[in-house]
Amino acid sequence: MENVLTTYQLKKRYGKHMAVNGVDMHINRGDIYGFVGENGSGKTTIIRLITGLIFPQSGSFELFGIKNTEKAINEARRGIGAIVENPSIYLNMSAYDNLKQQCILLGKDEKQILPTLKEVGLENLYYEKKKAGDFSLGMRQRLGIAMALLGEPEFLILDEPMNGLDPAGIVGIRELILRLNRERGITFLISSHILTELSLVATKYGIISKGRLLKEITAEQLHQECTKTTTFSAADPNALAECIRSAFPESVMKRTNEGVSLLGDIDLNSILTAILAENIKLLSINCSQTSIEEYYLSVIGGARNG
Repeated sequence: MENVLTTYQLKKRYGKHMAVNGVDMHINRGDIYGFVGENGSGKTTIIRLITGLIFPQSGSFELFGIKNTEKAINEARRGIGAIVENPSIYLNMSAYDNLKQQCILLGKDEKQILPTLKEVGLENLYYEKKKAGDFSLGMRQRLGIAMALLGEPEFLILDEPMNGLDPAGIVGIRELILRLNRERGITFLISSHILTELSLVATKYGIISKGRLLKEITAEQLHQECTKTTTFSAADPNALAECIRSAFPESVMKRTNEGVSLLGDIDLNSILTAILAENIKLLSINCSQTSIEEYYLSVIGGARNG
């Protein structure tokens, strides 16, 4: 699978503060990469390094397989669109005039403005003279994405795109990200500290804290880590395990000292019926599920305690 971004021991220091400390990051084409970390963890600094707004103390990276030589990387950056912190829009201009300015900068035809506004759901603003300063935060985010799309990016970087949005705005940006990924094949890097929202779009995650990338994990792997667990303990653990294995061979089962744990959604009534039919004495049943936030905190906590 083609790598869109690979970083190698990337480091950035501000005075005595190591903002980015030896980060190895891997984003494949087609990923929606959720970049997760608390405020000040290093997310925005890494985005600034990738986009060329600042330069690393050491380390390197590749974009679209092109190594980090200055001329080559600057050429590769043509395939990137980015909104870092806040959309770079002219608040005293209309949506049309903002995109017209972007067309001039990029050498694009103004005929692309209406289709681009349609793509981000702002086509109703095509003829309106309403200034961007009067837009909602969600509309400004959409306009910022529209400006980035004029450059026909293969890789779109969004820094905290949900910040400050109301629920309708969050849903709108989420649906736009999924559609652009599905229909245009755009790869995304989305930084956020809102895990539950990222979980609705991300296909892969990078967890960062205090400048260190602690873990990369796919959405499928994260789902397995956070799956529901039902634990049965019994007076005769061996008989319990044999009963469940025989009656429900497709279940995902783990043995414990006192009984068994079943992973995922289960038909509890059917399982209890089978256990009672074998006259197995149950001592307890416990249901639990690790939330995404709990998993994140366990990774952060494990790093801090390690």
